[in-house]
Amino acid sequence: MTSHDLDVILLTGSGVLILAVLAVRLSVGIGLPSLLMYLGLGILIGYDGAGVQFADANIALVLGLSALILILAEGGLTTNWSTMRPALGLGVLLATVGTSISVGIVAAGAHYLFGLDWQLAVLIAAVLSPTDAAAVFSVLRSVPLKSRVSGVLETESGLNDAPIVVLVTAISVGEINDHGVGGFLALVVFELVIGALLGLLVGWGGARLLRRAALPAAGLYPLVVFAVTVLAYASAALIHASGFAAVYVAAVVLGNTELPHRSATRSFVEGIGWLAQIGLFVMLGLLVHPSDIQLWHIGAGVGIGALLTFVARPASVAACAAWFRVGWREQLFIGWAGLRGAVPIVLATIPLANGVTQSIDLFNITFVAVVVYTIVQAAPLHRLARWCGVESDRGRDVEIDAAPLERISADLLQIHVPSTSRLAGVEVGELRLPEGASVTMVVRGDSTLVPHRTTRIRVGDELLIVTTRDLREGVERRLRSVARHGRLAGWDLDPRRRDA
Repeated sequence: MTSHDLDVILLTGSGVLILAVLAVRLSVGIGLPSLLMYLGLGILIGYDGAGVQFADANIALVLGLSALILILAEGGLTTNWSTMRPALGLGVLLATVGTSISVGIVAAGAHYLFGLDWQLAVLIAAVLSPTDAAAVFSVLRSVPLKSRVSGVLETESGLNDAPIVVLVTAISVGEINDHGVGGFLALVVFELVIGALLGLLVGWGGARLLRRAALPAAGLYPLVVFAVTVLAYASAALIHASGFAAVYVAAVVLGNTELPHRSATRSFVEGIGWLAQIGLFVMLGLLVHPSDIQLWHIGAGVGIGALLTFVARPASVAACAAWFRVGWREQLFIGWAGLRGAVPIVLATIPLANGVTQSIDLFNITFVAVVVYTIVQAAPLHRLARWCGVESDRGRDVEIDAAPLERISADLLQIHVPSTSRLAGVEVGELRLPEGASVTMVVRGDSTLVPHRTTRIRVGDELLIVTTRDLREGVERRLRSVARHGRLAGWDLDPRRRDA
């Protein structure tokens, strides 16, 4: 590669990135999922559009898996454990048993109804069955859902990639015949369990390191956090465990630890997540050649997608939800919100890279199904959430960032008050923070003020609170309680208690 080639790549890449970011705004305005805009952008500059040549399935697979690592890390880092914990059982069951049920139903339908041979039928069922973390996390940002529903969807989409990657890879390279069904199931369990345990260990170690280290710049914390999640993936992959389970679990641990500069880290990981999604979908758009998509590909994609969406997915949700107290309307929404996005297309590159027979047909069918049913499922989600009674009327309550003050073993908390928070209208004295914590400054618009006990908090304010490190957890609990319930939250408790 010459310096001229680098200049061309940078020019093209920066232009595509700017267009993709602008496409986010356009997609929000017209109600079209942004991933379709990225795919369309890739197609426009690809083989049948501007003529950019990209047909290397191996490179596409490596880049796709790399992007998925970043997307899963971003999803885990922005997942709230208190939301996820009550839904963990159902989410894990859907990611394993539920996905297996979907694969079985779709594979049988693809073979008997659409005449595909068994290998292709099982592959396309496996490729289409997992929900896409990027699509699900994107929906959860725009549709406020009850905590149990969002927790189920987050857990499922974060964990169901792992067993499917093992299945698709085993079929593509012929390993499933060597191990047998029993051996394959044991392999999946081993990879998931060891990967999750390793992710837990790496996440816990990384969290302890970051809490003890006082780095010289706030921008270093997000870099280290992302590096720890990638370390979890690589460590698991090297011992043939599930790297995807490891990176997601490690990210959840880190995202729910009281780390310094948490807001800066959150903003950074969301930016990296968007970048990974944009790069992934544009690349997959480049890989697609619309002129090669035949009429039977469209028919099979629409038909198999319908079988998955209206039969297999509801059946798998009903079978798993039978073990929990989940109403039929909640089941309906969970089933419908199991969106497909980049993951099925990335998985379809595994057989393509390994030269499996009819792998091009598999890729084209998958592409059609993803495009059609992303539109079909995403369009009515807001209205469906309201009708099913799973929409939450509570927005974000309060945003808390922290910076370490090492010399006095204290933390400086930066509190943003959004419009949905009940902190607005509360007087500083009514916060009743534990002794040892104090609101030292209020940033209001372009001005600052030193507050009195009677200073009333307003929407958009930034509060700076200094607290000793041992009181920080109690201070944050108190702030979140007032932000959710107003000035009377915990009125009957001793204000000096740390957990007020």
